[in-house]
Amino acid sequence: MSDRNKTKSHGGSQTAEELIQNIQALMAEVESVIATGADGDIATEATSKLQDLKDRFSEATERAQSYYQSARKKVVSGARAADETIRSHPYESLAVALGVGVLLGALLRRRE
Repeated sequence: MSDRNKTKSHGGSQTAEELIQNIQALMAEVESVIATGADGDIATEATSKLQDLKDRFSEATERAQSYYQSARKKVVSGARAADETIRSHPYESLAVALGVGVLLGALLRRRE
C-alpha cells in the first residue's frame, strides 16, 4: 500500500523504467502468492495462466523498452541538432524566436 502512496505523491507520473520495474515486482508477488497457496488442479491451471501472463508482460515490457529507447534517441538527436543550429547561427535564431514570440503574443491578444 505504501507503493501506491508513493505514486500518488509524485503526481502519478512515472518513467518507463519505473513502470517496468513495478510490473515485474507485481508479477513476482503474484507468483509467490500462487506458489504458497496452490494445491491440485487449481494450482496447475493457475500456474499455466500465470506463465501466460508473465510471457505477455515480458513481451510488453520488451516492446516498451524498445519504444522508449527509440524515442529517447530521436529526442536527443533532435536536441543536438537544434543546439548545433542555434550555436552556428545565434543572431538568426534570436530573430526567429523574437518573431515567433511576437506572433504568438498577437494571436493570444486577439482571443481576449
